[in-house]
Amino acid sequence: MTAPPSVSVVVPTRDRPELLRAAVRAILAQEYPGPIEVVVVFDQSTPDGSLAALAGPDRAVRVISNDRTPGLAGARNSGTLAAGGELVAFCDDDDEWLPGKVAAQVDALAADPAADFVCCGIRVSYEGNTVDRVLDKDRITLDDLLRDRMTELHPSTFLIRAAALRDGFGLVDEEIPGSYAEDYEFLLRAARSAPLINLRTPSVLVRWHKRSYFAQRWDTISEALQWLLLRYPEFAGQPAGEARVTGQIAFARAASGDRRGAVRWARRTLRSNPREPRAYLALAVAGRVVGADAVLRTLHKRGRGI
Repeated sequence: MTAPPSVSVVVPTRDRPELLRAAVRAILAQEYPGPIEVVVVFDQSTPDGSLAALAGPDRAVRVISNDRTPGLAGARNSGTLAAGGELVAFCDDDDEWLPGKVAAQVDALAADPAADFVCCGIRVSYEGNTVDRVLDKDRITLDDLLRDRMTELHPSTFLIRAAALRDGFGLVDEEIPGSYAEDYEFLLRAARSAPLINLRTPSVLVRWHKRSYFAQRWDTISEALQWLLLRYPEFAGQPAGEARVTGQIAFARAASGDRRGAVRWARRTLRSNPREPRAYLALAVAGRVVGADAVLRTLHKRGRGI
């Protein structure tokens, strides 16, 4: 009988000690017969060596510093390169894996040797509200991802063959401004290689809160999304998908106080897709009809984002 593959879980962290410990404990508590190691990567912060005390039989905890580009992308890559497992998973320091995640995802990869990447649904928690987000698909293609970001495919759900990261579609891109949307770019690149497997089960608790790393970093968000459009000319073949991204840029410009930029990007959005709601939200924020924070609070309560 073949031994179950080893799994390394990369957890980038910065200034969230209590949430980090909850995330690590949930990973170590997974009922999986193979070995699991947690690689906690401290990004621009002092490593906490006491986390190693959480380890147990076949459950290792390693603590390292991000020695690459500061930010999420560099931290994920530092952990990936240090990982020793046959499979590599990501988990954000403010999320928690639910029971059964690892075993189900490993089984899914074993059933499809041609696949390198498996995701699952999420359970979004925001200000006391909880919403399950699950895709009604078993396979995710590049065209699917160009049309729709599919926020259900959260980085804390990713489980990937280590060989694909090192010798296939590659590591997380560290050139993205501020590391924003690094997970989306990573998904696009992975899907170019082969369709992604998706499990229709919410197996990760994802917390959305005001302490989120990108909350109100509107200039960075705008710059990163413009970078993404230049990097992926395939968006031109998916007008609705392109409009979704340009609508996000319009909203970010409006939220940052750049009314002229918001209007310019909203017009571009509506030329691609007159039905794109982000353009109208951006114009409403730019015109001070509604505040950006109010829009986001309403969307987050429904388990959605801009």
